Amino acid sequence: MKERKVTQVIQGMKAVDGAGVHLTRVLSHQTVKDFDPFLMLDSFDSENPQDYIKGFPMHPHRGIETVTYLVKGLIEHQDSLGNKGVIESGCSQWMTGGSGILHQEMPQACERMLGFQLWLNLPKSEKMTKPKYFEIRSENIPLYKGNGFSVGVISGAYESIKGAEPHHIQATILDVSVEAGQSVEIPTQKGETVFVFLIEGQAVVSGNLYQEKSALLFDEGDLIKVKANDKGLRFAMFSAPPLHESVAWGGPIVMNTEAELRQAFAELEEGTFIKEQPKL
Repeated sequence: MKERKVTQVIQGMKAVDGAGVHLTRVLSHQTVKDFDPFLMLDSFDSENPQDYIKGFPMHPHRGIETVTYLVKGLIEHQDSLGNKGVIESGCSQWMTGGSGILHQEMPQACERMLGFQLWLNLPKSEKMTKPKYFEIRSENIPLYKGNGFSVGVISGAYESIKGAEPHHIQATILDVSVEAGQSVEIPTQKGETVFVFLIEGQAVVSGNLYQEKSALLFDEGDLIKVKANDKGLRFAMFSAPPLHESVAWGGPIVMNTEAELRQAFAELEEGTFIKEQPKL
């Protein structure tokens, strides 16, 4: 069994997005090729509601999926399909923007806002699929408890435990906690892009120390091994098959060509962007 090695480290940078949300941007335009099919990763971690309560007012998406996961916190959301709901601590929302959706996410004041939002690219053949979303409640995220670690299976599988099955890109997303000085082994699928994001704490991989709020991209292999430093560690592990397709990315819209991107923005101007009517 070959252990995957870290080939790239992306340290998250402070950023402001939406109507004034302070966050840590980890993956973005510069990492698209190496992290394919993962487009963007934003991390939220604040005990000050003023950092996030202005939220993300109504905005469009096309050609991608967004996966929001809260370790702690509360986010109210609604969209152009007529859906409304709340993402709570330990829960996830998986939204398919597809042919076009308008939605908003409004974090609510709480003791701590901790989590992430991931953007997953959709393959060319599914860019214009019907928009939809599904909620993954905390009780539907099975937990594997090992010796000094635990693995919450948001999607995909760990050992014999299965989480949610995505509608499109078959991404594995795990929420992993490791006790101080302990380690965890996670099997990986050959040919898939694999990386971890250090939510809380420092990690040791192959003898090297990595800092909190950084993403570690791994090379090819059968498994990864991650050890917690002198304090506990919490990280998310992501794995999915790469698309190897061209990417044209403009704000909240990701297509394959610049012409498709221009068309999407033209439709926004013309009022023809939304293809699916809201529920009655």
